[in-house]
Amino acid sequence: MKEIKPIRVFLEVAAQRSFAAAAKSLRMTPASVTRVVARLEQDLGQQLLLRTTRQVSLTSAGAIVAARYRPVVEAFDQIRQELERDMQPHRGRLSINAPMSFGLRLLPGLVSSFRRSYPEIDLVVRLTDRLVDIVAEEGDLAIRISEPPRDKSPIWRKICEVPRRVVAAESVFDHHARPKDPDGLDPSLCLSYGPGSELETWRFSRNGMKRTLKTRSGIHSNNGDFLYSMVKAGAGFAVLPDFIVARGLKSGEVEEVLPGWSAPPLWLSLYYPPYEALPPLVATFTDFFEAFLADREGFEF
Repeated sequence: MKEIKPIRVFLEVAAQRSFAAAAKSLRMTPASVTRVVARLEQDLGQQLLLRTTRQVSLTSAGAIVAARYRPVVEAFDQIRQELERDMQPHRGRLSINAPMSFGLRLLPGLVSSFRRSYPEIDLVVRLTDRLVDIVAEEGDLAIRISEPPRDKSPIWRKICEVPRRVVAAESVFDHHARPKDPDGLDPSLCLSYGPGSELETWRFSRNGMKRTLKTRSGIHSNNGDFLYSMVKAGAGFAVLPDFIVARGLKSGEVEEVLPGWSAPPLWLSLYYPPYEALPPLVATFTDFFEAFLADREGFEF
């Protein structure tokens, strides 16, 4: 914008305390910088700068103009950068949030592959099992593994379902009977997952039959990997997603309990701020994410 250029030139002179230094920084000639500032002073009807042979300093009017306009110019530049970023699908900066366990398994391979394909897109990756407020925390998108969302304000894009199953270590059955159905599970041995302090409720179905169990174990955590470690140590049972337990089931480290009973699957979703349309940069990552998952078999990461 032509209207903002004189203010930008004036602010640079004020910051550098030199017309020559400002001209070099702005890639202008010193004479051009002098003319632009003189025209601004004429338009405002105020002398903004005191010129001496050694340095340039602000007048009182110049200090007021600098204080008022500097945040305006900074805000303008930030908005322009954001717009430029959003309109370029292959260049810019993308902020991503993902759950801890899933992120540690999947994202190293995904991010490495993505950066090879899009080396000019910088990624900021934050891992947390907390459901972030993506608007307040200024993220571009979040990867979520959760129950079907109830929050209607952001945008959710379901990628696929994530199966879950009850698992335990063989050592548990040295001291406890192997359950034949959900009613045979001892709630005190059922390790609980959840973001807060409320204990988990397990729901199962089989051929139209439904069962519900309220856990009351002394172990409750917001991290699936921690619960899996407790399961391996023989602490009890846990309902965990396949991407956490797949390798352990294959190796025999843990075994599936109640294989005929299904726990409701989770959703693997992408979670966005309430965009009217996906910004091109976000759409680029979304398409890559879906293609990357489609190339993998199952949930063994």
